[in-house]
Amino acid sequence: MGIQRNTKRVTGFVCPILSMGLSVLCLFFMVENRAAAQPSLKEIVAGKESPAKEEPEKSKGEEPKGSKLLVPEDEFGRGTPRASVEGFLAAGKKRDYERAAEYLDFRYLPGWVSTIQEPYIARQFTIVLNRALWIDPTDLSTDATGHQDDGIPSYRDSVGQIEVEGRTIDILLQRVPREDGVFIWKFSNATVAQIPRLYQEYGYGYLENIFPDAFFDLRVLGIEIWLWVGLVAVAIAAYGAAYVITTLIHLFVPSRPSVSRDQFSRLVRGPGRFLLFLLIGRILFEYISPPIWFRAVLQARTVITIALLWVTFCLVDLMLAHLSQRFERQGKSSAAVIFPPLGTGLKAVVVIIAILVWLDNLGLEVTAILAGLGIGGLAVALALQRPIENLISAITLYTSQPVAVGDFCRFGDNIGTVEEIGLRATKVRTLDNTVVAVPNVDFAHAQLENFSKRTKIWYHPQLRLRLETTPDQIRFMLVEIRALLYAHPKVLPDPARVRFQEFGPFSLNLEIFAYVDVTDYGEFLEVAEDLNLRIMDIVQRAGSSFALPSQTLYVERGKSQDSHLAHTAEAQVREWREQQTLYLPKFPAEKIAELRGTLGYPPPGSPVSATGGA
Repeated sequence: MGIQRNTKRVTGFVCPILSMGLSVLCLFFMVENRAAAQPSLKEIVAGKESPAKEEPEKSKGEEPKGSKLLVPEDEFGRGTPRASVEGFLAAGKKRDYERAAEYLDFRYLPGWVSTIQEPYIARQFTIVLNRALWIDPTDLSTDATGHQDDGIPSYRDSVGQIEVEGRTIDILLQRVPREDGVFIWKFSNATVAQIPRLYQEYGYGYLENIFPDAFFDLRVLGIEIWLWVGLVAVAIAAYGAAYVITTLIHLFVPSRPSVSRDQFSRLVRGPGRFLLFLLIGRILFEYISPPIWFRAVLQARTVITIALLWVTFCLVDLMLAHLSQRFERQGKSSAAVIFPPLGTGLKAVVVIIAILVWLDNLGLEVTAILAGLGIGGLAVALALQRPIENLISAITLYTSQPVAVGDFCRFGDNIGTVEEIGLRATKVRTLDNTVVAVPNVDFAHAQLENFSKRTKIWYHPQLRLRLETTPDQIRFMLVEIRALLYAHPKVLPDPARVRFQEFGPFSLNLEIFAYVDVTDYGEFLEVAEDLNLRIMDIVQRAGSSFALPSQTLYVERGKSQDSHLAHTAEAQVREWREQQTLYLPKFPAEKIAELRGTLGYPPPGSPVSATGGA
């Protein structure tokens, strides 16, 4: 019992806390990147697919608003803001920092910045943009004069903003004169002056003092070597931490085998450990400052979504296993049939929600999808209204269990034995030996009378005696029938009564109220038959008889009754009255105890009695 209580305590306390903690962490990671204007994976993919998409005005062959100059010819393609930025990014990607430096304005720089070699500054700027700012070239102007309505001087265009120590630094392009006097676009000298400071914040830090530049510039499968090394180190540390945590949690699981324990152990060691590995790795990965494109890939959270689905599936299985054990302890083991379809439905709903969240993380607009699901869901709900009602009614029948398979019951105007409680209908075999399939919603709402739940059966006949019966004859019968009920071993003594109930239109009515201590209806009929025969003997000994619902014209009084027996009964009543043993209106408790079980049953002469029965 103590182990069972511990198992219940673990599954009812540790598991909800674990799932709640994981949910809080997941929600934290789902929202923590929103405030940083993080580009979505969709935006990155779209940007890579169409980096040179033209503006609508130029695609139509119209002169852009405010344009006064044609795009100048330039060896490096610096005639427009978009072309200049694209050229710089392409040169940085190829690690051609000599060429990348041609896109930076090195005029009028502070003295300490001007001492740094121009290719090295271009390399630093490439690394900063790669790690701190996502640039969508399609947002930049293709006009030689740039954007004229962006709220900044006409000779400048904004590329973006980077946060450094609580301060926002604008990344700007500026129209500057070339050696021949032609105006081209470069990153402004105000931006170039901030590159060393930006690199201190978003560079590789002390790692550059340990590893050579090639460690950060060379790529394998499109990813820098340092990032591969960082991923491996983070994976090892995260898995080690997740393994230790889940092992400690597993120590609290009792060792006694059970379905709940196995499900909980599978949850902790499987999806729980995998999800903790991902979450811890996500925290540790921030310390190596991954590139912004890699952050966008992480923001989609494809792997975490799969892990959460895995955890949710195991939680559903654990919950259903726990409920199945609970119902089995309560004697409702047949209710387990509803758990597989219920678990499948819950998992389907979770998968749909996970897909919608994943699409939203990708940057797709899910509003239209939700609207379509709402309209389609309404149609499906209307179509499935009746099946859903039957399913809910099946769950109600299994959980509350007014009837179970094998029970003999009355439902509405029908009587039969329940053979199956399905997800749609309940099958009942009637007294005609036919099978009736009743929809669960109708069966659950019908008035159910379960005969199999009886602990005793009511014996309630009414004796209609002839009007010529005398009061002493009735007293005789009342005493003898009560003695019969108290003495019969199959009749419960409390309550067991017989009363002179009323004067009927053609009879004097006696009411018998007692319970037979049996649950099988066939056995009850046997006991009732014995009681009826013994009561007929008592009526006969009293010299009376049963009345018929008819009108009778008596020509000669007394021939219909045995006067001798009537006098005998009346004499017996007089004797009881003289001895003060006329037990009316009730028997004393000591007399009931004295009579209890003294009557032989089955009656004398039956085969059971002849073979030594009671």
